[in-house]
Amino acid sequence: MIPVETCEPFFNYMRKFVEPDTDTMQLIADHTSEVTLPEKHLLLLEGNPCDKIYFIVSGLGRSYYTDFSGKTITWNFYFNTPESISKNLFATDYRAFLQNNPSSIAIETLTEVNALLFTKTQVNYLIEKSLIYERWMRKLNESAFMNMYDRAFTLLTMAAADRYQKLVKEESHLLQMFSNYYIASYLGIAPQSLSRIRSQH
Repeated sequence: MIPVETCEPFFNYMRKFVEPDTDTMQLIADHTSEVTLPEKHLLLLEGNPCDKIYFIVSGLGRSYYTDFSGKTITWNFYFNTPESISKNLFATDYRAFLQNNPSSIAIETLTEVNALLFTKTQVNYLIEKSLIYERWMRKLNESAFMNMYDRAFTLLTMAAADRYQKLVKEESHLLQMFSNYYIASYLGIAPQSLSRIRSQH
């Protein structure tokens, strides 16, 4: 339970889809907690259960997985700026969260992170008790599916140079926020390959 005003960044995001009323905002504030996490803190490990969702208020994080060759690939970046969309704001393995499966990714903080923490029990309670929250979750699920589809499709079907051009067009802010190492990992290429591609464009 935290003050309603502490949840204002979360409510601002909800307002992109629905308008939370006073009762809904109070209910949400009563069923979340505020956390501050240090730099290089692991929120989630590959293979562990995922029963929490972190809504990023400030700070930077990333999720990553290990591919068949043992290489670490950045799956997503987490931050809260005007450029953020749902995939940046909610740090979790959503598939594992929904299905009670072991996580396929790890999540770490890259700086100190302030976040609102929702447990699975709290999320289920809010869905059950609030029609507004339930409607918002449905719209959030649609957004999450589209983001996941786009991410997987990009990695599977595009050449490295095309993936870079897509990032420049759609997520150029990432180039200023994260290191070349993490950007290369996000594109699924070696840092040297990223340097070569950038020099050609």
